[in-house]
Amino acid sequence: MRSVGARRVTVGLILGALVLGGCARFDDSASSPFTPEPTLDGAKLEPKKPKPEENSTTRPSGPCIDPDPAVVVSCLDTTGGLVEMGGYALVAERRTGRILQVAPEQPPVEVARVEVDPAGDGGLSDIAVSPTYPEDGLIYAYVTTASDNRVVRVAEGGPPKPVLTGIPKGATGNRGAIDWSTPNQMLVLTGDAGDPAGASNPASMAGKLLRVNNPTANGNAPTEVAVSGIGSAGDICLGGDQIWITDRTPALDRLQRIGPDGVVTTAWTWPDRPGVAGCAVTPEGVAISLTDAKALAMATPDPKTFAVTAPPSVFIANKYGRLLGAAPSMDGTIWVTTANKSEGGQPTPNDDRVVRIPPPSAGGGGPD
Repeated sequence: MRSVGARRVTVGLILGALVLGGCARFDDSASSPFTPEPTLDGAKLEPKKPKPEENSTTRPSGPCIDPDPAVVVSCLDTTGGLVEMGGYALVAERRTGRILQVAPEQPPVEVARVEVDPAGDGGLSDIAVSPTYPEDGLIYAYVTTASDNRVVRVAEGGPPKPVLTGIPKGATGNRGAIDWSTPNQMLVLTGDAGDPAGASNPASMAGKLLRVNNPTANGNAPTEVAVSGIGSAGDICLGGDQIWITDRTPALDRLQRIGPDGVVTTAWTWPDRPGVAGCAVTPEGVAISLTDAKALAMATPDPKTFAVTAPPSVFIANKYGRLLGAAPSMDGTIWVTTANKSEGGQPTPNDDRVVRIPPPSAGGGGPD
């Protein structure tokens, strides 16, 4: 779950940003490598924004209009992952299977919907856009169905097509995450489906970080295991030539790093299990949503060794409730989603929400 714009710093990954709704062309047969990121033509790509009333100095009020200017959109169902698109975002609703386009001062627009089984922590966990999204408009999604967890590809006006099927499903541990590491390789983070033994079983796709090369819509994409022993899957976030993943185990929560040589390092652990979830690589470090702690944490790796030697700082605690998704943006803010309508949450009338959080260095809240 990361910014299309911010992917300039990832492993060979450049995604174009394009707003859905009239400008995107969907071609379900397309699955070609990246093209260079286009220069945004604001006049063409920016959705029209309502003009503020003259002499207005206050934010509008009313149902589903949050008084907090950091809130992009309110009154969603409980959310999953999101992709920031250069001032706009695509966001997943976990239980409904809806994929929405959201932008400040605009009502959300449904761009796709997939059938999901939302029992437990299942449903629509995460989304990613095609490497050639400006040309084909394809969206990839990690979903729970009646029989399994899987990755599907969605084109406008057509049914979801399976990319990777047969990921074990359980009463818990169904959450997953997806992202592109190269133009032709997708990373898929799977949960353990409530069975830690399965996460260590090389014959099972449960509890793994998988590399899927040249994924196609036939349901049987070939996979390679990059990491085993994943608990409840959190997220994948990329920065430079480093891959970061988060997960939760019965004993602790973790931030792990995979270097370009494939070596896996445990960067940080949380024995108090604050509920690590979405992550985003930013100039300040790796931001991690802490669902149960209702906060963001910022881990600061060493610029040369990438080791995390100091406890991650915590900010924006107890302001927006349970945070789940996280994605960086080109303006330095971190876009997050909330999951207050899910089990254990205490939703306000405006939940669930997408919120833009400034980094700690920009007044996003000091460490607790």
